[in-house]
Amino acid sequence: MAASLSPSAISFFRTESKVKSSEVDILSLPNPSILIPKCTSLRELIQIQAFAIKTHLQNDLSFITKLINWCTEYPTSTSMAYARHLFDTMPEPDIVVFNSMSRGYSRSKTPLEAFCIFVEILDHGLLPDDYTFPSLLKACSAAKALEEGRQLHCFGMKFGLDDNEYVCPTLINMYMQCEDVDSARWVFDRMVKPCLVSYNAMITGYARSNRPNEALSLFREMQGKNLKPNDITLLSVLSSCALLGSLDLGNWIHDFAKKRGFCEYMKVNTALIDMFGKCGSLDGAVSVFKGMSQKDTQAWSAMIVAYANHGQAHKAMSMFEEMRNQNVQPDEITFLGLLNACSHTGLVDEGREYFSRMVDEFKIVPSIKHYGCMVDLLGRAGHLHEAYRFIDELPTNPTPVLWRILLSACSSHNDLELAKRVMERIFELDVSHGGDYVILSNLCARNGKWEEVDSLRKLMKDRRVVKIPGCSSIEVNNIVHEFFSGDGVSTVSSDVHRALDELVKELRLSGYVPDTSMVVHADMNDKEKEITLRYHSEKLAIAYGLMNTPPGTTIRVVKNLRVCRDCHSAAKLISFIFGRQIVLRDVQRFHHFEDGKCSCGDFW
Repeated sequence: MAASLSPSAISFFRTESKVKSSEVDILSLPNPSILIPKCTSLRELIQIQAFAIKTHLQNDLSFITKLINWCTEYPTSTSMAYARHLFDTMPEPDIVVFNSMSRGYSRSKTPLEAFCIFVEILDHGLLPDDYTFPSLLKACSAAKALEEGRQLHCFGMKFGLDDNEYVCPTLINMYMQCEDVDSARWVFDRMVKPCLVSYNAMITGYARSNRPNEALSLFREMQGKNLKPNDITLLSVLSSCALLGSLDLGNWIHDFAKKRGFCEYMKVNTALIDMFGKCGSLDGAVSVFKGMSQKDTQAWSAMIVAYANHGQAHKAMSMFEEMRNQNVQPDEITFLGLLNACSHTGLVDEGREYFSRMVDEFKIVPSIKHYGCMVDLLGRAGHLHEAYRFIDELPTNPTPVLWRILLSACSSHNDLELAKRVMERIFELDVSHGGDYVILSNLCARNGKWEEVDSLRKLMKDRRVVKIPGCSSIEVNNIVHEFFSGDGVSTVSSDVHRALDELVKELRLSGYVPDTSMVVHADMNDKEKEITLRYHSEKLAIAYGLMNTPPGTTIRVVKNLRVCRDCHSAAKLISFIFGRQIVLRDVQRFHHFEDGKCSCGDFW
């Protein structure tokens, strides 16, 4: 029956003059369906179908279903088009073959095609089953189709599948992929007995949505229910530990992974390297890396990034050369690490060379992040006008982030005129970021331009732009404590505030002088400026660490913004007076304070 073959298939059989040796026995087989699992190409599958026509299997539901399953297992545009052709020729397709088609589309470049045939299935009067909704929800996830996903959710509730063990995890994942975290939690909270897959979907979603506290809270809840985590759980929990700087929990996960054999998984080891690096334990990252029997590009890149973030540029560059000697191909993350390493240590020429090699030698197309590294590299080193030209001449439209990096560099080098030009470029793209106004306002204040300061503050008020408060966190006894800048200025004093007051007195005896130039309020006197500086979030977190950890213990603090110059000076002095190592991770990099010195060499 020639109608069961597409025109391209008919043309193929008319022109094909040779048959592969693996296909010679097809004509002698009583049932060609046993060859389907052995197919290595769509061409071979078409030949099997052609013979099936001769043996009157063209309308056999089981046979055509097997053909479709093959096409949808590793879908391409061609295989899915052929699968759809087969589906359309079936006299009475059942829900099983639809599920296969839907699963294939969810993995393809056109996931929402699954809904077109879903409508046809409903028109045939077929009822969906437990496997129908997961495949359609996966298609919604792939297409970021939140509205269609919500409709499916309602449809599933009508069929009583809102607590189904297959549907709920996929539904949670769909909402997470579509960035509707609260709806995902709504589904999770209504499950009678959440399974490991459901917990993994929520924990992974929270980690990807930058909500690590909620991810770790669910992980602890899961443990309380004696649900054993798997490698997927560990990857998300380690990512959350990295975001929070939660080294104690990260160490526990490492021990757990070793006991349960998860350290045999390369991805788990790579996540451990990333976690240790971001939690300030460079030694931990190195130990995991050296213990890996096999290392792929991601593992090498994670280690290079860790060295870069800790200001050890030469070790990062040395590792890159070792990586190349072992014939491991670098990727875009590798070069992000190298460019950051050069930026954090002022190696401008080396940074330029790596950028050129990335593009010319390794044919990697730079992303906005790579461009941002180059702007940061040039800006930190004082090449402000070169950085401006670099952004202006990009082959793609610059984002506000690139201009913000340059604005920060203008502030560091006190170039008010260029900062104003940069601010104009930012405002062409985005006027809602409070940090932009604050940086330029402070720069104007340092240069005595108080009218412009007032104008910027009025502009912020008119546009209802809010400044992001500084926030620092510290982990003590497996609990992460957060402190916000300004805590203690207008609130009732607490133990940590009194401890910080005493700490500042002791620092003064050792030569500490608050850098009140950091506070640029014309209506404040020096005493008020000192109080504002005193209650910066990183100082509060360090004071809490001194109070609640044994002498000699390393204090680890994570801050959401860049550490200010005054807090940097205070931390150096605290490390000397109390004999403590302080590891401070800000939005830019790590600072290791020890014996009155910082690993950054005061270049950050």
